[in-house]
Parts: sequence; C-alpha cells; structure tokens
Amino acid sequence: MVIIASARARKHFTARLMLTKLGIMEEHERGVSKRQLGAFMALVGIIGFGAILAIDVVDVGREGGIGPAQTIALALMAVCAIIGLSLIPLGDAPA
Repeated sequence: MVIIASARARKHFTARLMLTKLGIMEEHERGVSKRQLGAFMALVGIIGFGAILAIDVVDVGREGGIGPAQTIALALMAVCAIIGLSLIPLGDAPA
C-alpha cells in the first residue's frame, strides 16, 4: 500500500512542478551580464577610491598622510575599477 502511494506521488511530481515550486531560474531567464557586473565594479572602485582620499582630506588634524592601510585600500579600489572597466566591453554575456 505504501509503495503504491509513493509511486502516485512520484508520478505527479515532475521537473516542471519542481521548477515552479522552488522558483529556480529557467533557461530563458538570465542573471547578471558582464556589462552590468563591470559597471557595478567600476562604480564601487571609483567611489571607494574617492572616499578613501576624502577621508585623508577631511581628517586634516592628523599627521602622517596616507598610511600603509590606506595605500592598500586605494590599490584594491583601483584594481576593482580597472577590472570593472575591462568587463564593460564584453557585452551582455552572462557573468
């Protein structure tokens, strides 16, 4: 009796039903494109670079200028912006 009930349940449980119940993306739906990812990374890198420099300008009372932590952060933001700018020309291919 239990085997028959589970066979009926398996018969009605299809892959299409699973996709709709779980909300999994289907093939025709697309994720983030390389252009979108590149624009986001470039924006984060440029804003981050400017924010790090602005911290040094606003905090005028402190002596010593840009330290090693700020230098590393500036380099990481610059790399993020460069990678982002290099992704933009790749177009609408999925990232």
